[in-house]
Amino acid sequence: MEAFKNKVWLSSPTMHGEELKYMTEAYETNWMSTVGANINEVERITAEKIGCKYAVALSAGTAALHLCMKLAGIKPGDKVFCTDMTFDATVNPIVYEGGVPVFIDTEYDTWNMDPVALEKAFELYPEVKAVVVANLYGTPGKMDEIAEICKKHNAVMIEDAAESFGATYKGRETGTFGTYNAISFNGNKIITGSSGGMLLTDSKEAAEKARKWSTQSRENAPWYQHEELGYNYRMSNVIAGVVRGQLPYLEEHIRLKKEIYQRYKEGLKGLPVSMNPYDEENSEPNFWLSCLIINKEAMCKQVRSDNDACYITEPGKSCPTEILETLAKYNAEGRPIWKPMHMQPIYRMNGFVTREGSGRAKTNAYIAGGGIDVGMDIFDRGLCLPSDIKMTAEEQTKVIEIIKSCF
Repeated sequence: MEAFKNKVWLSSPTMHGEELKYMTEAYETNWMSTVGANINEVERITAEKIGCKYAVALSAGTAALHLCMKLAGIKPGDKVFCTDMTFDATVNPIVYEGGVPVFIDTEYDTWNMDPVALEKAFELYPEVKAVVVANLYGTPGKMDEIAEICKKHNAVMIEDAAESFGATYKGRETGTFGTYNAISFNGNKIITGSSGGMLLTDSKEAAEKARKWSTQSRENAPWYQHEELGYNYRMSNVIAGVVRGQLPYLEEHIRLKKEIYQRYKEGLKGLPVSMNPYDEENSEPNFWLSCLIINKEAMCKQVRSDNDACYITEPGKSCPTEILETLAKYNAEGRPIWKPMHMQPIYRMNGFVTREGSGRAKTNAYIAGGGIDVGMDIFDRGLCLPSDIKMTAEEQTKVIEIIKSCF
């Protein structure tokens, strides 16, 4: 088998032409800063698509999450419950405000926050008043259960829908379940601006606060008057032009991503693997990334340090490291699953709660005192597959054959 002539990407931007039209409009009208028609339209269209009252266009999804933390009133020393298996952009904004993340383990059904572990966490830390929930790889978590637990304990729910724009749970768009919510337009997302993000809320007061904070907290005065800390977080009108040109293609991108997921699911039948799961009865992911997890009995020996990995090949068995290295050899890009936050050097001393209770992870994916560390287990056995919507069916068939060769 020959390597791909053109690289097959994990998830790269897919442009359509309208993006350039709106960027050029910003250029020709000289609205190149953080004010302009593109920003206004992006906010209006996004709020309309998602079904929330207010959208605030910002420089990044991380900026949106940071302002969500401020709106939730996170103060230095406050513990905040957070999804464990996620990118650290979900977590870092808690620390920006001096908060202390406590990580909630993952469940196998959707690879998202485990509601049982969340309820257990409130028993251990009843003082907690904020919960940050991420939807992994475009798949909604058990949103009703999590929202009900937050309500029961009077905790503010913040939804990190950075990866799940366009996904629905029981017919409701992700990015609307929290009091404050965030989406991302980063270069690899299902809709991109090359950068950028959005804060979503039904609270007019919250939207106005976020908009003010994002423009250095300028007061309504004829000069630069500042009475509270502000940030340079507003989206540029040029970036907004890219997002504006992309937004009409959201449904098409989701359809193409779903086709990729289904081709993998069909093509990998017969191998000791399964795809990243979702609640088929209640949710419709945006299928941003297609992932697989190898059955336990089909794992060859694999060891990972903080920076390196090695494995021993065995007939009929494989591991994420072998598959990723083989894909790379053929010029195709895959990725490991997000390494859980409680395993990260920066957060190794933070609290971590499984459905069995509190504990710190051992290297064999089990918790002291009993019970499996689900996030560590998925990280150990899972990987993200090439999911670029410009990948042809023929290229994907070859990717599937490469994966089969590893077993």
